Amino acid sequence: MEGKQAEELAVQYLRTQGMRIVARNWRWRGGEIDIIAKDGDTLVFVEVKGRTSPEFLSPQEAVDHRKRLHLWRSAQAYLQGKPAVPVRFDVVAVTPAGIHHIRGAFQEEDVRASA
Repeated sequence: MEGKQAEELAVQYLRTQGMRIVARNWRWRGGEIDIIAKDGDTLVFVEVKGRTSPEFLSPQEAVDHRKRLHLWRSAQAYLQGKPAVPVRFDVVAVTPAGIHHIRGAFQEEDVRASA
């Protein structure tokens, strides 16, 4: 599944879950965050993984330590100069079988401890 199509399906899904989309494809010199959303008072940084074939790593497995570190650093860049808020890191896996939303796919503390 093409990245843009997977992201659009993820956005639609997150909205049905009551989340408000704050930004899509937010870029900085260190990379990009697919989706930034608000879930109540929590700011959620979402990595979208789309797959068309089971031959590759599952979307969840594709968010390895290196990708988690990148997301954490990108979140820090986004939050710079903004008021402190609770944050969460989610993965939305989009496959032919459907959408799988992994809330709190990893914790900020786990990434910081190994950074």
